[in-house]
Amino acid sequence: MKFRYHFQKVVDLKSNEKTQAEWMLSTAIGKLQTEEEHLLQLINDRNNLMDIIQSATENCASVSSLQEMQRYAYHLDECISRKNSDVKHARVNVQRNQSFLNGKVIDEKVWLGARDKAKIRFQQEMLLREQNDLDEMATVRFAAKAGRAN
Repeated sequence: MKFRYHFQKVVDLKSNEKTQAEWMLSTAIGKLQTEEEHLLQLINDRNNLMDIIQSATENCASVSSLQEMQRYAYHLDECISRKNSDVKHARVNVQRNQSFLNGKVIDEKVWLGARDKAKIRFQQEMLLREQNDLDEMATVRFAAKAGRAN
């Protein structure tokens, strides 16, 4: 007799849900990394622009040129501010997905544990049946020998 768990489809569903949660977390982490890379690029662009402005100031650049570079610096500051917000939202999304995954992992473990307990009970019942069959066979043999002895 083979062990069949009546709730195996539930166990499979919980496993699939956990896998989907892992994919969602992976996607969220990828999005966070992309946002952080964009932020870093904007910061580098702004730092480079500040170096250019410093150099232009030392080399007596025109006021209009300096004003144009300063407007671009303000624009980069706004972009950095928005990107910081995007990074913050991406981090929150990663945390949310991590919590969701943790719940799915716990859910799956509960169902796997229930299945394992059911399997152990099944195995114990099978061993008990086998022992009872062996005991019955021994009793029949003993009774047969006792009957022949008389």
